Amino acid sequence: MSRETISQSISIVHPISLSHGKNAEVWDTTGKRYIDFVGGIGVLNLGHCHPGVVEAIREQATRLTHYAFNAAPHAPYIELMDRLCAFIPVDYAVSGMLTNSGAEAAENALKIVRGATGRTAVIAFDGAFHGRTLATLNLNGKVAPYKQKVGVLPGPVYHLPYPSADNGVTCAEALKAMDRLFSVEIDVNDVACFIIEPVQGEGGFLALDIEFAQALHRFCDDKNILLIADEIQSGFGRTGQRFAFSRLGIKPDLILLGKSIAGGVPLGAVVGRKALLDNLPKGGLGGTYSGNPIACAAALATLDAMTDEQLKTWGSQQEAAIVSRYTAWREQPLSPYLGRLTGVGAMRGIELAHADGTPAPQQLTQLLSLAREAGLLLMPSGKSRHIIRLLAPLTTEPAVLEQGLDIFEACLKQLA
Repeated sequence: MSRETISQSISIVHPISLSHGKNAEVWDTTGKRYIDFVGGIGVLNLGHCHPGVVEAIREQATRLTHYAFNAAPHAPYIELMDRLCAFIPVDYAVSGMLTNSGAEAAENALKIVRGATGRTAVIAFDGAFHGRTLATLNLNGKVAPYKQKVGVLPGPVYHLPYPSADNGVTCAEALKAMDRLFSVEIDVNDVACFIIEPVQGEGGFLALDIEFAQALHRFCDDKNILLIADEIQSGFGRTGQRFAFSRLGIKPDLILLGKSIAGGVPLGAVVGRKALLDNLPKGGLGGTYSGNPIACAAALATLDAMTDEQLKTWGSQQEAAIVSRYTAWREQPLSPYLGRLTGVGAMRGIELAHADGTPAPQQLTQLLSLAREAGLLLMPSGKSRHIIRLLAPLTTEPAVLEQGLDIFEACLKQLA
């Protein structure tokens, strides 16, 4: 199958061609089966072809395949926004809008905060990933490959160290850097918002320091700065609860949603304080495909499956399996390249590092290949591309999860 018609600027992690999938398993066009620990990069928390999602898509496709909501509203969009806003665990009035992706949600959030504050400056964090559109590129806390060769980016955007026990940056260090930023780089009164991931995805599944999160929340309240939580990858049960910001004891002003919101169908959202979402003039928000009826139907089916009880059960079972195996590997020890276990809940990363703690990206590349040959798909992350992020569906059958971890273990032993 020729790929000459596909842009060579798209990077491919696994040079295979997939045919079909079911829950945590996929098959390529040669018929080879793989256990999927990538999950569409966090899109498939409910697995491939979840029966409830598939049926909702099929039924909606017989009724209305598309209508632009800003031309004429349709029932699936209205029902989904009611359900989605009720699903957000905050105590203030919530409203929002649907988008086609997480990056588009971030773009619209930037418009919303500019309209609400009259300010333009944004503070983001090292290691962050918020999208590949021109404005979101500048939010990303990493240059290569995202910011290379694209010139001047929309701003102003400033970056701070991301404090986490997983990367060794302390709350005190991050607060000191923030103090320097406002002493040297920018007037705090010019800042519209902070944007932060409660658990970094692309950055290596780093869990945000709770003390810092609460200090940042207080700081934003005191300075009339808006706080945006990017839950695109960490949301919809990935950490064992609805959204990862809940573990931090904060309530963001805006929340970015995407990835597992609709069981694999393209959809995103920005939700938050109603007064913020209503501040732009009529027509300031919207989009032709945003909130497509089929995507909305898939999202409604996703919410049906994501009860708090199910999320807790799925998250705790997967977390226990991963932590247990990792602990055993460290005790053996299994491999000289086995580094830290990062993240929280079922959102876990496994670092590959040398004995002195420096990243081992070459060994990670080797692991990707070895695992793929053995029937396991893995996804890299981290500043040095040295952390495997585990994104198996939350619905993965325990036996399949263990089989995948068995393959991971066998491949770790082979690293040289």
